[in-house]
Amino acid sequence: MTARPAKEAPPSPPRPLRPVRRTPPGPRMPRPGDPTGPRRLYHRAKRAWDRPLTAYYLVLGGSLLIMVLGLVMVYSASQIKALQSGLSPTYFFRKQLLAAALGGGLMVLATKLPVRAHRALAYPLIAGSVFLMCLVQVPGIGVAVNGNQNWISLGGPFQLQPSEFGKLALVLWGADLLARKQERRLLTQWKHLLVPLIPAAFLLLGLIMLGGDMGTAIILTAILFGLLWLAGAPTRLFVGVLAAAGVIGALLIKTSANRMSRLACIGATDPGPGDQCWQAVHGIYALASGGFFGSGLGASMEKWGELPEPHTDFIFAITGEELGLAGTLSVLALFAALGYAGIRVAGRTEDPFVRYAAGGVTTWITAQAVVNIGAVLGLLPIAGVPLPLFSYGGSALLPTMFAVGLLIAFARDEPAARAALAMRQPVFARMPAGVRRKTMRRRVKKLPSGER
Repeated sequence: MTARPAKEAPPSPPRPLRPVRRTPPGPRMPRPGDPTGPRRLYHRAKRAWDRPLTAYYLVLGGSLLIMVLGLVMVYSASQIKALQSGLSPTYFFRKQLLAAALGGGLMVLATKLPVRAHRALAYPLIAGSVFLMCLVQVPGIGVAVNGNQNWISLGGPFQLQPSEFGKLALVLWGADLLARKQERRLLTQWKHLLVPLIPAAFLLLGLIMLGGDMGTAIILTAILFGLLWLAGAPTRLFVGVLAAAGVIGALLIKTSANRMSRLACIGATDPGPGDQCWQAVHGIYALASGGFFGSGLGASMEKWGELPEPHTDFIFAITGEELGLAGTLSVLALFAALGYAGIRVAGRTEDPFVRYAAGGVTTWITAQAVVNIGAVLGLLPIAGVPLPLFSYGGSALLPTMFAVGLLIAFARDEPAARAALAMRQPVFARMPAGVRRKTMRRRVKKLPSGER
């Protein structure tokens, strides 16, 4: 007998579906071992600080904020000076705004150019800077301002200071030179490290000192030492060049009564005999009268003829008087952020030219800010250099904004930064060429008459 197959059980009726409760997502509960309190905030800030685009946003945002605040302070600090000269109160502001617009175009151009184009600009730029610096010494072409003959008249109220472009030229040319020598492994020999970098830098310094502008010469020397430091110059060689520069600088100061008087005004609290420390002392007065939050925008008293050069070399003092300690600390924080971003770009790149150029630009802007602010605070002698991106002066603003554009381009070209920027583009922009884009549009057969 064969066994009958077992009778299948009838299927059980389906259970009624219950609605799923969806609770809104709340904050993640802390796990055991997670940092809490200030330590947690520190870790979150550190993670945000280490993101790939941090340097990019710091350079872009910091430089634009410095420039915008500088335009506001130039407008406030230059009104009385313009009226005293019989000009419109917005005369200096309009010229600075025009220079900022031109500088903005140069900055955008620098961000768009590839690295090979920046390297190609090095030699024409340094040759043009040397030529213009020679023209400064030609009678009838060069113009003397405040005792220094470092200007070329362009007609009307416009003048050009070629030494400002010499800073950018030294950065690009020196970075290209050291990068090519590093690719050939020649920087281990001291003669290749010094020649022709040192002779070319001394040529620029000599042309600048012919006009008597020691402040710009100090910044150019700082750029030179920054490039040597990044190239890994031996300590003995670095100290030797530094000692030679110190001896030459001491001789130049000793042989000039004007420079000796400026050196004697460090830390002065009284104008002294003949009011030789008038500018330094009134700069301190302006800072001291500002307090924590300042007297208010436009309410400075020192700009009414008491403080010379309120919109150029000593605009930081007017900022302290009108915006107070809060305003000056904000300016210092912006320059510190810009300097940190430049150091980060130079330290994270594998391209030797990018490292030298980013380090040179960072040294230039940081050293010039330190020299200017140190003179206003009475900690350094008055060198007559403007505050980068902040003080009045188109000749200083144009090359500086191009240099900032270099930093922006270098920060954006980091591998991690490029990947992060690509992820932030629209999906269609990230699709490779040849990939069909799917859309919600319904395909309809096209009729011969052209109708649908």
